[in-house]
Amino acid sequence: MNLLIGIHPVREALKAGRHLERVLVARGAGGARIQEIVELCRRSGVPLRFESREVLERMTGKAVHQGVVAVGAAQAYRSLEEVAPAARLLVLLDGVEDPHNLGAIIRTANGAGAGGVCIPERRSAGLTEAAAKAAAGALEYTPVVRIGNVSQTLERLKKSGFWIYGLDERGTATYDQVEFLEPAVLVFGGEGRGLHQHVRERCDFLVRIPLAGQIPSLNVSVAAGVILFEWKRRRQLDAQPAAGK
Repeated sequence: MNLLIGIHPVREALKAGRHLERVLVARGAGGARIQEIVELCRRSGVPLRFESREVLERMTGKAVHQGVVAVGAAQAYRSLEEVAPAARLLVLLDGVEDPHNLGAIIRTANGAGAGGVCIPERRSAGLTEAAAKAAAGALEYTPVVRIGNVSQTLERLKKSGFWIYGLDERGTATYDQVEFLEPAVLVFGGEGRGLHQHVRERCDFLVRIPLAGQIPSLNVSVAAGVILFEWKRRRQLDAQPAAGK
């Protein structure tokens, strides 16, 4: 994990516009310098979390953290306004917290031709070094968008013409039978929990992957691969000329 420890390193990184995953401030920490960091986070859009001093001490070991720690991001985030207009397919993750799963999904999204991957600020893995390693270079080619509220983002995308497909074991259609309309958003839920109810309600279609074994679900990165490459297969079929032409 790429850490910046202490008031001065974190403040200068924020001023310089360095890519930061998040900034953690110890609860109860105060003073003008702490307030400056809080304001810099708000102006630059870097997520700010208030944690106990014990959390910061576990992260930093014996280093003197002065109540402030920042986690560096492996890559810059993009905005939805930059990515969505040209995308035929977006992937949106509803609380995937394992950085290895995040990296694997980014890598798969790149292979399938998705236009970008959207992740929420809270309760989600970010672009840490572990995620970048699992992505195996895909971060250089597939933009990752950091979003705020997932439900509100889906509503914005719907208004822009996107069709929303959520993967859910209670879905009425199987992934190989549903019609994929474009532009589309594929929404995948977090490990062990799946989609939040308020996210599920905003999907136009809920699809499932039928399983033959006793385990009721797949790892989210594996499930994403199944759906993404089915979408890719359909696109390739649609691009083929009709027989006799």
